[in-house]
Amino acid sequence: MYENITYEMLLERMLSRVPDKFDKREGSVIWDTHSPTAIELQILYLELDVILREVYGDTASREFLILRCRERGIAPYEATKAVLKGVFTPAGIDMTGRRLNIGDVNYIVRERIADGEYQVECETAGKIGNQFFGAMVPIEYIQGLQTAELTEVLIPGEDEEETEDLRKRYFKSFDEKAFGGNVADYLEKTNAIPGVGKTKVTRVWNADISPSDMIPQKSVEEWYHSVKETLSEEVGSWLGSVFCAAKEKKLTTGGTVLLTIIDSEFGPASDALVQTVQDTMDPDINAGDGYGLAPIGHVVKVESAKVKQVAIKSTITFEPGYGWDNLQSSIEDAVSDYFLGLRKEWSDTSYLVVRVSQVDNRILGVPGVIDVQDTFLNGAAGNLVLDEYEIPMFGGVSG
Repeated sequence: MYENITYEMLLERMLSRVPDKFDKREGSVIWDTHSPTAIELQILYLELDVILREVYGDTASREFLILRCRERGIAPYEATKAVLKGVFTPAGIDMTGRRLNIGDVNYIVRERIADGEYQVECETAGKIGNQFFGAMVPIEYIQGLQTAELTEVLIPGEDEEETEDLRKRYFKSFDEKAFGGNVADYLEKTNAIPGVGKTKVTRVWNADISPSDMIPQKSVEEWYHSVKETLSEEVGSWLGSVFCAAKEKKLTTGGTVLLTIIDSEFGPASDALVQTVQDTMDPDINAGDGYGLAPIGHVVKVESAKVKQVAIKSTITFEPGYGWDNLQSSIEDAVSDYFLGLRKEWSDTSYLVVRVSQVDNRILGVPGVIDVQDTFLNGAAGNLVLDEYEIPMFGGVSG
C-alpha cells in the first residue's frame, strides 16, 4: 500500500513546506536536518506495509498466520513419527524396546503384533520414516537375532503442516462451524489424527436396517425362551441383552456414524491406523458412551476406503527411437500421478470417475509418445465409475 512512498518523495514534501527564503540546497542546515528524518519516515512506512500484510489471513507469513489461527482455536499439525511393521527371526526373541537402524534413520520397537512381528516407530518425525524398507541393523548387539526387516508402513509419518494448508483451514473455519458432532467436527477431529489423510463422514450409515424388523415376534420369543437355558453363561448373557433391548424397542438406527478414511499418503488405511482412529473417536469397548472424541450417543465405526485396482491397456504410437523398453516407467509414473490426484479429491466428491480421456492425456504428455488409441480400463471401453467408498490404485499399463 505504501510502496510508492520513497525517501526522495518524503524529503521533497518536507522541504516544500519550508519557505523559499531559506537555503534548502543539499548540504544546507535545513537539508541536513530533514534528510535523516525522511529516512526514518520511509522506514516507518515500510513497517506499516509489513503490518498491513501480516494482519490479514490471506497475506500473513507463517509466524503471524499461526497467531491468527489461534484466535479460531486452530494450530498447525505437528510432524508425526511413522509406525511400520518389523519382522524378526527367530520369532521367540522379545524385541520390545530395541533400537535398530537403516542408513541415517533410527527405529525403536514398540509393540508386539504377532510372533516375530512388531510395530516399529521411526525416531525421526516426518515423511522420512515412510521411505526405507528392508534389512535393519541393531544399534546394540542382540543375542540370537538372525534377521530384522521393515516390511510395510502401518501409520505414515507426516511432516509439519504446510503454511498454505494451514491457511486453507483458517479460512474454512469461517465457512463451516465445527461443533457438537456435526460433519465439520468429525472431519476436523479425524483428519487431525496422525496418519489420516482424508475422511468421509456418513450419518446413519446402517439406515438400510428397519427398527421394526428388530422387534421379536411371538415365534422368536418362544424360540428364545426354549434355548436360553441351554446356552453358556457368556452367550446367554449376550443373547439376553439383545433380546430384551429389541423387545423394549431400544434398538434403533439413529446415532450411528461411519468414518471412512485413507492415510496421509493417500492410500488405503492399514488395520493399525483404522484401530487407532477407532480408539480415538469411539473405543469399541465403550461404544457410544462418549469416552472418545465422538459425542455421547454416537456409535462410530471406522473403515478404510476400499481399493479398486485399475489395469490399463492402450495402443500407443511412439516416436522413432522410443518404445516400451525406455518409456514404460515414464508412462506408469504419469498415470500413477493422475490416480494420486483423484485420491486427493476423494473426500470432496460423491464418487470418483477414472476417465479415459485423462489417462490418454497423461500418456500423451510423456515425451516420445505420438498417439494413444483404444484405451481400456479393466478390460472395458469408457470411463470407470467407482463406488462412494472406493479409491483407484494403478494396476499397471500394457500396450
